Amino acid sequence: MSQDVSHVYFVPGMAADVSIFEFINLPEDKFVVHTIPWMIPDKSESIEEYAKRMCEEIRYDNCILIGVSFGGVMAQEMSKYRDFKKVIIISSVKSKHELPKRMKIARKTKAYKLLPTTIVSKIDNWEKLAFGDFAKKRAAMYQRYLSINDKRYLDWAIEKMVCWDQEAAQDGLVHIHGDKDIVFPISNIKNCITVNGGTHVMIVNRARWFNKHLPQIINDNLH
Repeated sequence: MSQDVSHVYFVPGMAADVSIFEFINLPEDKFVVHTIPWMIPDKSESIEEYAKRMCEEIRYDNCILIGVSFGGVMAQEMSKYRDFKKVIIISSVKSKHELPKRMKIARKTKAYKLLPTTIVSKIDNWEKLAFGDFAKKRAAMYQRYLSINDKRYLDWAIEKMVCWDQEAAQDGLVHIHGDKDIVFPISNIKNCITVNGGTHVMIVNRARWFNKHLPQIINDNLH
């Protein structure tokens, strides 16, 4: 294998399985792709402690770290404990100031504690809750990819996302965001590479865009 090959680690979105990256194909002569699955958090585990555990999954130095949504938040936390050649976040936020208003309100009122994660974690077939062909297709996609349904994980991850306390964007961070993202509206996002028509799940349904542009984005400004 060429010494010029770069190791790329992907962190999925909240509750998502690493299979969300199944359509991402980077040139094999230049990149080796790895994925980091979610682990069940320990009781009262801080996001810092969890980030350190995630870092233990990385076997190569000087690699690229890419995180989607809450995985993007975790990638930024991981970069505080390990050096990466580049950190890229997709469909995510760079600070608490980019969070949508509803999440800021949820943090202030602690309304996130009222979310029925016990019910969500026990739904075996999301399609039964959907109506119409399009909704059924979307529900089937969510059922397939959102497979991490442990209540401890869901409660922990929702709280850590809503209560994330980062004040400012990290230096050198690359942010890719869709202009149709309804989870993190682009109106709150600054300094990003915009994907026209990209939604919050564009890592799945716009994989062709990423396959075309990610290699160049990864290599830009690398020394």
